[in-house]
Amino acid sequence: MKKKLLATLLSASMVLGIAACGSSTAETPAPADTTATQTETKTETTTTDAGSTETADASAIDTSEHVVITYMTTGGAPEGNQTDAMLEQLNKILTEKVNAELEVYYIDWTDYLSVYNLTLARMDGTVDLVGTASDWLDAWPNAKNGAFLELSEDMLKTYAPKTWESVSPEHWELCKYDGNIYLMPEDNYAQWTNHGFAYRLDWAKEAGLADGVKSWEDLTTYFKYVKETYPDVIPWDSDGTQYATMVGGWITSHSNYVSIDGINSGAMWGGTKDDLYTVYSPYVTDTDSLVEFAKMMKEWDEIGVWKTDVLNNTTSDNREDFKIGRVAAEQHHTQTWTDLCSHKDGYTIYDDPKAETGFFYFGEETKNLVALSITHGAMAVSAASKNPERALMVYDLIRNDPDCYKLFNYGVEGVSYELTADGMRKTPDGYNSATDGISVNYWWGRNDDLEIKDATMNWDAIEKLYKEYDAIKIDYPYGQFVPNVDDIQSKIDNINDIHTTYMKQIAFGKYQGSAEDIVAEYQEALKKAGIDDVTAELQRQFDELYK
Repeated sequence: MKKKLLATLLSASMVLGIAACGSSTAETPAPADTTATQTETKTETTTTDAGSTETADASAIDTSEHVVITYMTTGGAPEGNQTDAMLEQLNKILTEKVNAELEVYYIDWTDYLSVYNLTLARMDGTVDLVGTASDWLDAWPNAKNGAFLELSEDMLKTYAPKTWESVSPEHWELCKYDGNIYLMPEDNYAQWTNHGFAYRLDWAKEAGLADGVKSWEDLTTYFKYVKETYPDVIPWDSDGTQYATMVGGWITSHSNYVSIDGINSGAMWGGTKDDLYTVYSPYVTDTDSLVEFAKMMKEWDEIGVWKTDVLNNTTSDNREDFKIGRVAAEQHHTQTWTDLCSHKDGYTIYDDPKAETGFFYFGEETKNLVALSITHGAMAVSAASKNPERALMVYDLIRNDPDCYKLFNYGVEGVSYELTADGMRKTPDGYNSATDGISVNYWWGRNDDLEIKDATMNWDAIEKLYKEYDAIKIDYPYGQFVPNVDDIQSKIDNINDIHTTYMKQIAFGKYQGSAEDIVAEYQEALKKAGIDDVTAELQRQFDELYK
């Protein structure tokens, strides 16, 4: 497959969602000092700019001038916690190793994307290191527009050697636009956002499912058993908002469909594992499967899996209720399950010594699992940076040096965290997150080789599932694709409206008539809205990019 990117594909930016939740403040981030003189570097060959640096001798790098490197991240600036104390210790190490210090420039969540892009567009040297993402933070449009520095292989080898060595050639390819590297990926951090159902594994075994829930049919068996055996427990107190995730999970579980992120909220277009670059929409082609889905959801509605007013259920607190045993399932992603399966304070479900929380992930039947894009979180260097080489050196330390990594991710030991006898991380007695935590929102280079495990988590169960995932996963294949939807946006909007209207009814069994009739009506509406035209245009863009 040829890896090339065309500027025409990068005229639209698609915001999917936020990688992690951060606190926001009303304070506007103040621009950093931009008067620093660019650091000269002594190398074996002459350099004209950072992007064209020739092979350099790392031992000859001149770090005699102390510089300040500014790191830009999304999220509100901290107030009153331990971030400054952590940075004071971190900067002592950075000064000793590369004669630099780090400042953090926060982009508050309020109107964050506009402020973020405007900050980069100023090109005034305000920032050096930039946290970015291809699927929610406009990485490729900013690369195309010249906001990010081209990172040559020689530059990375010289100024970020450990990062260069740790990223595979295949992953570096996914960080290229028009043949040049612009991003350093977060590709060595287990982060699973694939969805499924957390459920009471001990109850599933009582229901005769010795290995737990392994299919949608098993879920039906489980929900029936819960309803009959534990009448005071709601099988799943859904608030009616999960319709798109439900049908998407069904399709993933009954095909080898691989969706393209960022077209619409329903992820209604993609390829297959066998033919990644032929675009189709299973929502109009997989009729028999959708009919079976509609029938099963009608059965769940009749069983009483959710409340009768599910589509207007604004009072549901299902996740919290799962923790205390009031409901039997929670539909969300793997990261949420890792919390629910752990025996934490206040999780009274585990007052029952037999209680276990299993996870049925969408795609389990077909072993159809796609890993999160490695550029869902990535680090770039601003093209306006006065000290791009030193910025890379600082990033290399934060990502790969154990002392820097622990400080930047966990804070000062003994204040923000402490270690247990077996080397895990826990909060000290009397810990208060508002005063004792740190806020640097580092989602752009976390490293499992240096992570300290949270002592409150059920690592036996988590690592067992992660091992299963690693054996079957494929990398997200469309990380470089940003669609140009200007000419088809109105059709996509109409398709979104149709999908929402019909799928709310179908996914919760609230439709009238037969499953065959409602699916036929839904598909006819999609075709009238132009879904085939959207598919054809996406295929044209795919052909330009990938073929």
